[in-house]
Amino acid sequence: MDDDSWDRLVSQLKSGACTPFLGAGACAGVLPSGAELSRKLAAQWRYPFRDKDNLTKVTQFGAMKYGESVHAKEEICKELATDAAPDFTDPREPHALLADFPLRVFLTTNYDDFILQSLKAAGKTPNVALCPWNPGIDFDRELFRSKAGWKPQPETPLVYHLHGRLQDPTSIVVTEDDYLQFIANLAYDRTAEKNVMLPPVILDALTRRSLLFIGYSLQDWNFRILFDGLQRAVPGINRRRHVSVQPAPKVKRSEVQGLQRRMERYYEDWKISIFWGTAAEFCEQLRGRLT
Repeated sequence: MDDDSWDRLVSQLKSGACTPFLGAGACAGVLPSGAELSRKLAAQWRYPFRDKDNLTKVTQFGAMKYGESVHAKEEICKELATDAAPDFTDPREPHALLADFPLRVFLTTNYDDFILQSLKAAGKTPNVALCPWNPGIDFDRELFRSKAGWKPQPETPLVYHLHGRLQDPTSIVVTEDDYLQFIANLAYDRTAEKNVMLPPVILDALTRRSLLFIGYSLQDWNFRILFDGLQRAVPGINRRRHVSVQPAPKVKRSEVQGLQRRMERYYEDWKISIFWGTAAEFCEQLRGRLT
């Protein structure tokens, strides 16, 4: 990113005018990657196709194999359930770095509680809520009331899980059917009399603050379908400019720069500035600009 993009992001983080959006890459080194988990489940379930790295397709196969998706989701939650946690004292750890800023809302598609843990370690008192993307998910109805809902503050921020939590396997979005239902219900939610999936406090976080994506790949189908779905459901999402932390594309070295430029042009329509590097590298550079 150029200096102007960095200056804008640092100012927004310091003032709380930013909403972090965390994906699986933010947990690198602590939890298995989606591809690692997918390969393990593919072997366990005797997945017959070549795309064994594709967790969405492998879990869809698991749902068909067992005649229900809940069993497949329970197996995923067992694999991800761990007492391990990021080292929140590490200056290159993204959860701990973000927890120190006066941010009111944290959005995530991860199933873990690392954001919650980091906020508590920073002396804050966070609240947690699940997005009710299907009718079977229990959710805190107080949050969804436009006037009486939670009003997150820097010391009492809200962590909003769009794709579920490990504590409730039925809540996680992972199979192809889940993603289709999530996007379909997101579109319906936009036209409903009362928003359920995206209550007022979340809509505010998406439209009035810049988004900082950490742990996603812009080449990833899951990210594209999520952000496109949010754009359609929340037109105001492009009022602000956003930042996405992106690992370098896995192509030949001679092709990297050309592909990066093409991706930057493509995502310019979404008002996304790209930092090319790992989450740890981003945190290191951000800390350097805070001094």
